[in-house]
Amino acid sequence: MKQNIILIFILLFLIWNLITLLLMRVDKNKAKKHKERVPEKTLFLCSFLLGGAGTLLGMILYRHKTKHWSFLILVPLSIVINVLEIFLLYRYLLPWFLR
Repeated sequence: MKQNIILIFILLFLIWNLITLLLMRVDKNKAKKHKERVPEKTLFLCSFLLGGAGTLLGMILYRHKTKHWSFLILVPLSIVINVLEIFLLYRYLLPWFLR
């Protein structure tokens, strides 16, 4: 049972980070075409809600937002916070699911 829940969490985590990666791609494409962009608040929110790895990968792969100090500081910080979030989920939420 515990292993199934952990596998489901890992799958959801990977899907969410794929979504944040795609958000960076969409925003980069919109920037090139001078269209309405994805708000930075949305990108940061997704990053801090367990999507930091996808956002950072998007910054690297698409060379997007790499000159913005806010992204250079907050996205790595979001990854650190994501690690803390994962620890807290594993420590406190997983036992609740296993009752």
